[in-house]
Amino acid sequence: MSTPEAPRSLAEALRASDDATLVALLRSRPDLVSPVPNDLTQLATRAGTRASVVRALERLDRFAQQAAEALAVAPDPASYEELAGLLAPAPGEAVDRALTTLRGQALVWGAESRLRLVRTARELLAPTPQRPSPTGLGPTVAEATAGMSPGRVQSVVTAAGLASTHDAVSAVESLTALFTDQQRMSRLLDEAPAESVEVLSRLVWGPPYGQVTADPAPHLRWLLDRGLLLPTAPGTVVLPREAALHLRGGRAHRVLEPSPPAVEVAREHRPQVVDATAAGQAYTALATVEELLKDWDEGGPAVLRAGGLSVRDLKRTAVALDVAEPQAAFWVELAYAAGLLAADGEADERYAATPAYDSWQELPAAERWARLATAWYEATRTPGLVGGRDSKDRTLSALGPGLDRSAAPEVRHRVLTLLADLPEGAAPAEESVLDRLRWERPSGGGPTEPRARLARWTLAEAELLGVTGRGALAAHGRALLAGRPPADPLAQGAPPSAAERAAAGAEAARILAPLLPEPLDHVLLQADLTAVAPGPLRRPLADALAVLADVESKGGATVYRFTPGSVRRALDTGQSASDLHAFLAAHSRTPVPQPLAYLIDDVARRHGHLRVGAASAYVRCDDEGVLDEILADKRAHGLRLRRLAGTVLAAQADPATLLEGLRAMGFAPAAESAEGDVLITRAHSHRTPPRTAPEPVPDGPPLPDATLIDAAVRAIRAGDLASTTPRKAAPAATGELPRTTSAETLATVQAAVLTGEALWIGYVNAEGAASQRVIAPVRVEGGFVTAYDHTADEVRTYPLHRVTGVAELADD
Repeated sequence: MSTPEAPRSLAEALRASDDATLVALLRSRPDLVSPVPNDLTQLATRAGTRASVVRALERLDRFAQQAAEALAVAPDPASYEELAGLLAPAPGEAVDRALTTLRGQALVWGAESRLRLVRTARELLAPTPQRPSPTGLGPTVAEATAGMSPGRVQSVVTAAGLASTHDAVSAVESLTALFTDQQRMSRLLDEAPAESVEVLSRLVWGPPYGQVTADPAPHLRWLLDRGLLLPTAPGTVVLPREAALHLRGGRAHRVLEPSPPAVEVAREHRPQVVDATAAGQAYTALATVEELLKDWDEGGPAVLRAGGLSVRDLKRTAVALDVAEPQAAFWVELAYAAGLLAADGEADERYAATPAYDSWQELPAAERWARLATAWYEATRTPGLVGGRDSKDRTLSALGPGLDRSAAPEVRHRVLTLLADLPEGAAPAEESVLDRLRWERPSGGGPTEPRARLARWTLAEAELLGVTGRGALAAHGRALLAGRPPADPLAQGAPPSAAERAAAGAEAARILAPLLPEPLDHVLLQADLTAVAPGPLRRPLADALAVLADVESKGGATVYRFTPGSVRRALDTGQSASDLHAFLAAHSRTPVPQPLAYLIDDVARRHGHLRVGAASAYVRCDDEGVLDEILADKRAHGLRLRRLAGTVLAAQADPATLLEGLRAMGFAPAAESAEGDVLITRAHSHRTPPRTAPEPVPDGPPLPDATLIDAAVRAIRAGDLASTTPRKAAPAATGELPRTTSAETLATVQAAVLTGEALWIGYVNAEGAASQRVIAPVRVEGGFVTAYDHTADEVRTYPLHRVTGVAELADD
């Protein structure tokens, strides 16, 4: 029984693989499928381009990278045994796993006796005379002696105790054989002076380069004469790779990391405590976002010319929310990522709530939290960068440009997946999580941000948002993971659909709902003109109380304080004193205190006693004594008042300024319309036009779904069939389209319709793109051929004038 022929190229190796292998390759390297390659040769070519190989190498785990680095310094091709020797003492299972990963990424191909690293990867990882490899090894003897004169090479061979040769090539081969022979190399080193051995010990693990003077010391001269140090440039020498490997005992790396470091448990809590703590923080997160958007309800801070919030506005927001500035930046960015906040697009552009905020407020609390958590999971914007500097040394501002990091969603999910793998209620040691992430992706997390910083921010933000409690993953946070991409960066599972992500969010909301406090419909009125809300209030009650009283303190219980100004604010909305008394009586579990009732009646009695209208503005009052008191007050000087009649004063200020001035003097004026009716003022909610949430910025092409991957594999296979099927009329050069006259093309196609045979055709589409296809003609009429296209796997119609030529397929 004959053995299958070993592949001679990566394209042949891909051609011999099954569809599942191609699906896995295209899913793990999505840049290969955009656009879909015509055939497997084009796929292999694209997989070997520098940009694609660099991206693939960056996504390898630490040991897979070490295996690739070992292959780069091994002979080309290398056997499995040679690779395992370079990776000793790693266990065979780890070597097999790393080799499988490299094959799956199309970075390694060939049989185990002839393993080949893709040429571009070898160029990136192999040492050269100008730079060492990541292993710390230098160039080979042949590479290092390429610029040496034949006479100098012969003198090195003689000094090393070898017989002289007739040419430099055989001399280099003889020296290489010496350095790779363990016994002879050991005898040579036994003769070395102690100082020479010390020099080799400093170079052996890299970097392998050193500096020498024009007149080197005797111990250096001993090494130079025997080729253990070879010159690469004036004053620079290198330890040859073969000699370094002997000194290393055949190992490519000083420290091997064949298995990922374990995530250590720092603390353990009861799962119920973790869930309750996380639920409490989730409620705080909702309250904070609502407070932020309520503070910006009538129009928030101005948008900077370059975009984003100014440092001053961020500080003001932090004070209003009673949090530190980094946390304020997180809440602002979270509201923006969830589509609840945006710029209004006006000439004097400001930030404001979007219409989506109103619909979000109507949802149950658990569903509102799920919306925020989902937005946080998927956002590429990174609030932790706020306050830092970009590549042009400009300050990065909240809501401004430059905060997107494409690796952020993957890092967030990976961190929380590591937490989910721990026992319930277990909080990890932060450094062990970071060590694990460094092993999984040692090349970093993105173009500028290392994964360690992204992971630190993820742990802090998850705690703020209530995804974790006391450092451990909560039950509702665990439910969210079901709708995320595979945790393994190179996993082959299909990404979840939008419906699956929505279902995961709904499940998280279902788990969280019973843990959140039930909204209350009452408060506790106290004699010191305060009201205590012992928990979250129902929205109508909370909105009404926010008008009638000022929030004095927040926490587990919210304290509201009634003041003349707050009562007047409620009266300005059109409510009467009796309305306020009835409202308080209906929603208080305690009797309405007498001081509060007196305060409401007193403010109501004076409310509207003065009337302000437009003259520029005027004040009228039936009590002339009150107007005399206003005119006599020095604080009214800026209003420039004068008496028009016994009960009317005119002012140069506008009505709004006049109202504020009189209120500052302790009066309770009411605005009136041109008809003399009291104007009822209500808070104006400013909203932006409809806005969509910002789209995440992907790192390269987006991950294709299963349907696209399957279709791409079918198209590549069909195109490969068209390009590799034997033909009776082979073109003069590989890949050249067949050329036949119009008459020959028509006759051949018509004959194929009668015989039912397949043909190979060259075709140029309307855009001028040429391709080759295998078709089975069905009908020819009107200058068109209708055929089953094996390349596209469907029936198509082609204009005959766009067919460059036809050729019959070989009988086999």
